[in-house]
Amino acid sequence: MTARATGLGAALLLAAATVDAQGIAARVRAAGTGTVRLEYAARAGVCGNGRGFISAGGRRVVHGAGRDEWEDDCEPGPVRLAIDVSGGEVTAIRAYVGGRWRGSAATELGRVGAREAAAFLLDLAAHGSGRAARDAIFPSGLADSTENWTQLLRIARDESRPREVRRDAVFWVAQAAADEATRGLRAVVGDDALDRDVREQAVFALSQRPKAEAIPALLQIAQTHRDKEIRRKAIFWLGQSNDPRAVDYFARVLERDD
Repeated sequence: MTARATGLGAALLLAAATVDAQGIAARVRAAGTGTVRLEYAARAGVCGNGRGFISAGGRRVVHGAGRDEWEDDCEPGPVRLAIDVSGGEVTAIRAYVGGRWRGSAATELGRVGAREAAAFLLDLAAHGSGRAARDAIFPSGLADSTENWTQLLRIARDESRPREVRRDAVFWVAQAAADEATRGLRAVVGDDALDRDVREQAVFALSQRPKAEAIPALLQIAQTHRDKEIRRKAIFWLGQSNDPRAVDYFARVLERDD
């Protein structure tokens, strides 16, 4: 298969997901006021206890908390969403993995496609308002067969979006993506047009990547970034890494100051 054909296939899939996502949005709006429930397939490694605790890929607990003395069973997907709607507008979203619904006072959409659900959520994050836009980012990254980091980086760079939405977009892209995301996050850090809070969140997101990616990126930022506060953040996270390369860098800095 040619690269052109592959690209055309990807474009057609994206177009189909977008159309179906518009269908989900229309069904949600049609609920008027109340709660809408739906579910979709979760990516591999996503599990939860049905009470707000969700783990993505076994790498990080990303939602909920509990005491160390007790460990719940972590059930695999699907992802279930409870979407609060007022006057046809989404006002809040709650995500669950594991467990089961309780009560029946909701509009049930049932199972929807994972790509379509992710497209619906990302559109809400990119264009919605208030809490709902921020709530939409987390569950978009749990959807099976999706790679959302490019859209999340676009949201992170969008000056028209609320700061909290942009900060969350930067954080979650680091959890969901691989080498390409690291390059994108470095671009966010270096973009002087963005708010410092957003760039600092990108530094933190880089620090959460595997050390093979994170340490070289943080070292470069610490040594060359024009903003001293951004350099300070990079140095802080290098100090938390316990990596020999970070220690060597600190030694060189201190020896230079002697």
